[in-house]
Amino acid sequence: MKILNYGSLNIDYTYRIPHIVAPGETITSQYLSVFPGGKGLNQSVALAKAGAQVWHAGMIGEDGEFLKQICKKSGADTRFISQVETRTGNAVIQVSDEGQNSIILFPGANRMNTKEKVDSVLDFFEPGDFLLLQNEINLIGYLIDKGKEKGMTVILNPSPFDENLQEADLKKVDLFLINEIEGRQITGKNETEEILAEMKKCYPRAGVVLTLGSEGAIYQDTQEIWRQKAYETKAIDTTAAGDTFTGYFLAAMMEGKNKAQALTEASYAAAIAVSRKGAAVSIPEKQEVIYGIANQKIV
Repeated sequence: MKILNYGSLNIDYTYRIPHIVAPGETITSQYLSVFPGGKGLNQSVALAKAGAQVWHAGMIGEDGEFLKQICKKSGADTRFISQVETRTGNAVIQVSDEGQNSIILFPGANRMNTKEKVDSVLDFFEPGDFLLLQNEINLIGYLIDKGKEKGMTVILNPSPFDENLQEADLKKVDLFLINEIEGRQITGKNETEEILAEMKKCYPRAGVVLTLGSEGAIYQDTQEIWRQKAYETKAIDTTAAGDTFTGYFLAAMMEGKNKAQALTEASYAAAIAVSRKGAAVSIPEKQEVIYGIANQKIV
């Protein structure tokens, strides 16, 4: 079983500031760091570090070759990462002293995918393989349709939630990975239980993973529901927490582990990630996660 992550590759410009900038406010950054990132790249790195067999597909500009190499070094197959004549996607990230973040995305090369490229990439995969998507690239609706036609298991992290997703047939999605904000945007509900109930009503065939930050995470499908407490940690940078969770959760699923085990490993890996600076560079190795859980090590 293979997993194709068709997703973004970004250069992250991270500014450390006392607090997230308010409208009309000018603030001086304590420092600027440049990291590899993008939800797609982060999730591929997390999947590979968690032991999954993952292929990454996406687009970069001439300035993004190092992103491909980072993806490859993590263990992901990068044959489907293509270079185009435009600037690589990037993100401007504010990180507060409390570890919270605010992100502005410039899509760049991430929005240069074509239907011809999608078709050629999907030709390599078979029914039963996984297709993981986020919403930092173009042609999301086309990818969902073609992945489903192929007989792949379609997994969607609907971030950022916008009109492109509203035009896609989300009823074809087999598994949603959402946080509280995305849950509210999709369902129009505010409370956790209301979000879960509305997701089940609107997408009755789909599994849902709802991450709740310091409150943990919940998995539900048509037959079961599992709840996982968050591991306590000192938050330094939460930028790749959700991506780390996604990669480790899906890798555990592909290994045949039950949902409780998958939630545990994903939650512990995410706790490690938020205790470190950066996005892809903060994602832990699998041995560190397994050892920490087995020895009940505090992050």
